[in-house]
Amino acid sequence: MIDLHCHLLPGIDDGPDTLKESLALCRIAVNDGITHAVVTPHIHPGRWENTRQSIEQQRNNLQQALNQQGTPLQLGFAAEVRLTDQILQQVENNEIPFYGKVDGYQIMLLEFPHSHIIPGSDKLVAWLMKHNIRPLIAHPERNKQIMKDPTQLRPFIEVGCWLQLTAGSVTANFGERAQQIAHQLLKDDVVAVLASDGHNAKARQPGLKQAFDAITEQYGAERARRLTLHTPAVIAAGQFTEQAITV
Repeated sequence: MIDLHCHLLPGIDDGPDTLKESLALCRIAVNDGITHAVVTPHIHPGRWENTRQSIEQQRNNLQQALNQQGTPLQLGFAAEVRLTDQILQQVENNEIPFYGKVDGYQIMLLEFPHSHIIPGSDKLVAWLMKHNIRPLIAHPERNKQIMKDPTQLRPFIEVGCWLQLTAGSVTANFGERAQQIAHQLLKDDVVAVLASDGHNAKARQPGLKQAFDAITEQYGAERARRLTLHTPAVIAAGQFTEQAITV
């Protein structure tokens, strides 16, 4: 499987603090069936001041350590970008790492605040789409405003955004309401990617297998493979030039 949303890099955001912890998380991912992971540390002005250049360097360091240990995990890099009015400047300054390009659009992992959707978010998303940047919205099922009113997500889908579902939401790790929203999105077949959003070895492990099995049982094996392998392989195709992704 390919994990397109995970926090594996040490000391860069709210993921692991040390290289030792990062390597342990990577081993958990491998044992769960993940062969490729695109690390996505937060870019959140005023909180996590990461840039494309700093994330790439940290990814290179962790990949080198994995290779030295013989851990069979290939790393790409992007970022989980908080939706703020600074996105326009970040894009213009080439500070945001994208997954890659699909059908002429750069794909960006976009995060709403957990509590609400900021007024004017639709205008920012429209600006991104106009500039050939397609948002992949991170874990919408966990947004409290969407939990209250799932129709709040519809305008973003209609304008062309893709959705990334958290594996733990499918299996109720984030509560009953997040699970309900997750399965409604799956029933509506509007989810593009299933990812772990793994952060640590305790409550937030980088795991996909349990959700993969649940989706296989309820929606079929083809859907599970599309969400964890086929679509992620298309999105991240340019990230793994040294080792082909087998689909």
